[in-house]
Amino acid sequence: MKKKVFQLLARINKKLLPSYTKKKLDLAQANKVQLAIIGWKLWVTKNAL
Repeated sequence: MKKKVFQLLARINKKLLPSYTKKKLDLAQANKVQLAIIGWKLWVTKNAL
C-alpha cells in the first residue's frame, strides 16, 4: 500500500515538477526552493523503489 502511494506521487512529480537535470542545473548555484524540490523528488523516488 505504501509503495503504491509513493509510485503515484512519483508519477505526479514527473508531470508537475521541473526536471533540473534536463536544465543542467548546477547544485552549487541552486536556490533553497530548487534544493527543496530536488530533495522531495529524491525522497519520493527512493520510497517508490
